[in-house]
Amino acid sequence: MEGGALQIAGLVLGGIGVIGTCAVTGMPQWRVTAFIENNIVVFETLWEGLWMNCIRQANIRMQCKIYDSLLALTPDLQAGRALMCISVLLSFIAFMTAVIGMKCTNCAGDNEKTKGIILLMSGITFILSGIIVLIPVSWTANQIIRDFYNPIVNAAQKRELGEALYIGWATALFLVAGGIILCCFCHKAEKKYKYSLPNKSASNVPRTATRKTSSLYSKSQYV
Repeated sequence: MEGGALQIAGLVLGGIGVIGTCAVTGMPQWRVTAFIENNIVVFETLWEGLWMNCIRQANIRMQCKIYDSLLALTPDLQAGRALMCISVLLSFIAFMTAVIGMKCTNCAGDNEKTKGIILLMSGITFILSGIIVLIPVSWTANQIIRDFYNPIVNAAQKRELGEALYIGWATALFLVAGGIILCCFCHKAEKKYKYSLPNKSASNVPRTATRKTSSLYSKSQYV
């Protein structure tokens, strides 16, 4: 029962990671406007994401525009798009694979060793997708911080860390944690499989001993 609860916990963490990965990929709040001047009244807020940029004016309305050309984007945006799409695909595959390997499902039969291997593959895929999420999120955060403290960059062009980056770090943590939990069940399944094998040498010892005692007893009767 405890192992089943841990499996469900790993699956739930992985599911949260899948939802977070999809949310981070579509959110425009990767880079937000940095209000570092002395102006108290702010009329416009700029959001920049992987697929679009949005402008919100005086908290009344928001206009978004999708990027026109892929080749006109910066290298970090191009790499971020590719890596996040790969992570979405891998995390979804890992989640579906984990569902197949759960104890409460009969998709893979009742073989504990097979289910352990399936959960191992799912856990490794979860961990890989978490690492892939971490790369573009940390890369973008590094560039934002570097430009923010660069005196050459104009104040109007400086940005701050958006909500999508913080959600991305949390998502990577959920994916890695869920993957580690699922990977632990492969080792447990192998131990259980080894211990369940019958010991042929031990089972043959009492049989040979009984045969010898019975033969000696029969010879003593003839004497």
